[in-house]
Amino acid sequence: MMPPDWNDLNVVLSRDFIIPTNKDIGAKIQQENAHQRCTYLCGNSLGPLTKRSKALLQEELDVWGTRAVQGHFAHPYDREWMNIADTVTPLLAELVGASEKEVACMGTLTANLHLMMAAFYKPTPQRFKILCEGGAFPSDQYAFASQALLHGYDPNEAIIEMCPREGEFTLRESDIVDLIAKEGPSISMVIFSGVQYYTGQLFPMKAITTAAKAQGCVCGWDLAHAIGNVPMALHDWDVDFAVWCSYKYLNSGPGGIGGLFVHNKWENSLLPQYAGWWGHDPATRFAMPPRFSAIPGAQGYQQSNPSVLATVSLLGSLQIFKEFGMMGPLRDRSLRLTSELEMRLMKSRFYVPINEASAQCLLRGVVDSKEDTAQQGQPGFTIITPRDPECRGSQLSLLFLPPNSDVMDRVFNALTAMGVVGDERRPDVIRLTPAALYNTLGDCERAASCLEKAFEGLRKARL
Repeated sequence: MMPPDWNDLNVVLSRDFIIPTNKDIGAKIQQENAHQRCTYLCGNSLGPLTKRSKALLQEELDVWGTRAVQGHFAHPYDREWMNIADTVTPLLAELVGASEKEVACMGTLTANLHLMMAAFYKPTPQRFKILCEGGAFPSDQYAFASQALLHGYDPNEAIIEMCPREGEFTLRESDIVDLIAKEGPSISMVIFSGVQYYTGQLFPMKAITTAAKAQGCVCGWDLAHAIGNVPMALHDWDVDFAVWCSYKYLNSGPGGIGGLFVHNKWENSLLPQYAGWWGHDPATRFAMPPRFSAIPGAQGYQQSNPSVLATVSLLGSLQIFKEFGMMGPLRDRSLRLTSELEMRLMKSRFYVPINEASAQCLLRGVVDSKEDTAQQGQPGFTIITPRDPECRGSQLSLLFLPPNSDVMDRVFNALTAMGVVGDERRPDVIRLTPAALYNTLGDCERAASCLEKAFEGLRKARL
């Protein structure tokens, strides 16, 4: 099937996605616009419901009601629950650039991260450190620290958190590679986010993996903000392992099922340390043998049978990904949408340019700029996501000025009142994400226009 015409997504939106209306989100707008869909730019946090997922969920509820336990083995839609993960595994493998044996649909992100670290983090007195980006998502930080403690190491000594240079918001590839080369003999594991949740920076996954392997380090990735957002080739890049959730760009629903990748080179030399019956060879699983016989590859790490409802909810979205040609055409559209939003935001009279020399001043609320916004300490914003489209995904992170003020909260509330949904990260950031599957150029235009109105209202209120 040929992908639909990307120049007209209205058909796709009406056919495949259920976007909340302005009324649904409590927007305070004219009545004639209340039932129009809102400008939803929050897929980096939670993707919207697809109509296919809703239909599949209803089908499974009906099967539960009419077949009960028999649904595990006899299913009217040929989705036997015993093999439900097989419906999504090929599609997940295609998204991350892996073989089906290298991918498992299972668990949740942090639980899967612990399973992978239990398997791959093997510290020695000489090589015990974990290298990650500074400001990683808190759950990752907690996992890293707890794994270090589990092995008897002080997290303050075992974990290297790499932060941007002074006055910058994102990491330079050369700095990451140089640090790996310098500290490599003491590093056991290198683990970064594919896309940084706060700044939206897309890390150079291939280059970092290559640098880590050159120093004998294990290299893993948290792909929560990368899967369904950017193309990947985990197998070809020689990534050791990766974990992800599916409720962001994969639109599987709140708390949706997670997944993991294990390179097939580990198939015969690394066995799951925390075995469960769903990781056992399916040929003898229901014979209930006392000894565990792992499924070769990533699926041997499964512990319990996956939630059918969570899996088919994911399936509904992945079917749309497949119909639209997966990440090649989606990435092309994503680049156009995010560039459009960026261009319109940068035209705002409240936009404050950022550069390496002024970033630290921006953090203090003082900018060497001719802009009245910056000079007078008046409300404004900048964009801390990399300008280079190849160094970011769909997301743009807006930093509001002056820092540590009420500007971000007031702008966020104003955007919501006008029907624009982003998400806030305290103290001063709002993330706006035009997703390739369901957002339009019109969404980008409207978001930028509403942001301008929000600032105008804020400025008038302060006069």
